Amino acid sequence: MDQLQTLASWIKESDNIVFFGGAGTSTESGIPDFRSAAGLYQTQHNSPYPPEVMLSRTFFMSSPDIFFDFYRSKMIHPEARPNGAHQLLAELEQQGKLKAVITQNIDGLHQQAGSRSVLELHGSIHRNYCMDCSRYYGLDQLLEMTEIVPHCPECGGIIKPDVVLYEEELDHSVLMGSVAAIASADMLIIGGTSLTVQPAASLVTYFRGKRTVLLNGDPTPYDDQADLLITDRIGKVMGSVKDLLS
Repeated sequence: MDQLQTLASWIKESDNIVFFGGAGTSTESGIPDFRSAAGLYQTQHNSPYPPEVMLSRTFFMSSPDIFFDFYRSKMIHPEARPNGAHQLLAELEQQGKLKAVITQNIDGLHQQAGSRSVLELHGSIHRNYCMDCSRYYGLDQLLEMTEIVPHCPECGGIIKPDVVLYEEELDHSVLMGSVAAIASADMLIIGGTSLTVQPAASLVTYFRGKRTVLLNGDPTPYDDQADLLITDRIGKVMGSVKDLLS
């Protein structure tokens, strides 16, 4: 409880908080992470290819049917709902304390919870575009398409999710916006990330503020640099902190 009270008091004292999060932020919402023992990269699936291969640009272009079979079954979770972490962050933004959420996730749960200042490093499942005519399709429209590889009803082109695949670069404007937000923050909360995926993980090195808080169940390369380290489930922690702040 002392750690939670410390975090709550630091939040009260801060007025420029930035949150940097990864897959662990959404595991309590029922979305598997990637690298833990129960994560996506460790579980069984129907393809002989490893997920890292199937989620590459080269594989998407050469075998879109296998890509979409995996993507639809493993990467899309329309039933997921925000947990305590998403809810607290949205509330802090509404209070003017939190200036940005920087996420490696593609699930859109921060926006569903009410956050508006969200920088999505790896894109979003909720945005999909025809590769030929650039027509936009929402997730609901994509899910209504019965063919394995979705094609644009207007021109017949393949519809690609607006997610960053292996071999693709991050959006430059999102990257620069993340750097600026972290560099100007007085408090950085890092949650649910192993801090091993580059270049996203290197963003935390731009922080020059007063306090760094790290919430992650497993050790990270940044643990010894955190002012406060909490190794418990982030949704549970943030939900308890939300109660302390109310």
